[in-house]
Amino acid sequence: MDEKMFSELADKALHFGLKVVFAIVMFLIGVQVIKLVRRIVQKALTRANAEKGVLQFLDSLMKAVLYVVLVFMIATSFGVSVAGVVTLLGSAGVAIGLSLQGSLSNLAGGVLILLLKPFKVGDYIVEDTKGNEGTVTEIQMFYTKLTTPDGKVIILPNGTLANTSLTNVTANAQRRLDLTVGIAYSADLKKAKETAERVVRVQEQVLPEQPVMVFVDSLGESEVVLGVRCYVPGSEYWNVKWALTEQLKLAFDENGIEIPFPQLDVHTRD
Repeated sequence: MDEKMFSELADKALHFGLKVVFAIVMFLIGVQVIKLVRRIVQKALTRANAEKGVLQFLDSLMKAVLYVVLVFMIATSFGVSVAGVVTLLGSAGVAIGLSLQGSLSNLAGGVLILLLKPFKVGDYIVEDTKGNEGTVTEIQMFYTKLTTPDGKVIILPNGTLANTSLTNVTANAQRRLDLTVGIAYSADLKKAKETAERVVRVQEQVLPEQPVMVFVDSLGESEVVLGVRCYVPGSEYWNVKWALTEQLKLAFDENGIEIPFPQLDVHTRD
């Protein structure tokens, strides 16, 4: 009797072991098949000129779906009824929905982002609620990834981005550039305006078809504040801003136009 029981246990262990080995092999093959299918779909979407964000979102969604299918296939090899699992998931749908409410919200948010296109990969956005900002590098199934100018990575849930106001800085090809510079009250105002306008117009990245304005923005306590306004390509905004700021300073120095700075005169009595 003991030998018979031992033999049965050995057969069952061997049978279970073979199932485990088969499941492992099936999983490894399935992983490679999933990678192959993803590559084929990615190439097809690329040939169809799909946006990078759409490609990233669909790839992450397809990856999740294919892995779920693979798990179900492996489960059936162990004798688990797929119909039974589906019935169980259906009966537990409410609880699962509540537990995955945030994830489902982010998934729905990702779909809305792709449909409404408030931004795309490569755009520079500012999330108005928390002030997070950066260049969109990835739009995944549940989150969007931003890279800040100083190299930090910000991960924002799609649900948050779909349900809050945001500013798409680079949505338009052109951006208006506004600078202010103060000059002394004793400086030649007309000469200062002509100098500033000349500096702006010789800057190669300033769009010549758009107006260039130099005007008195305000009268401060110790300076006349000049405003400088022009239009530049969105991708060159910061480079032009920094270059013009430096060039204005050098041009004013060359033309004897004083840029005042805070001073404190101390008078003493003997």
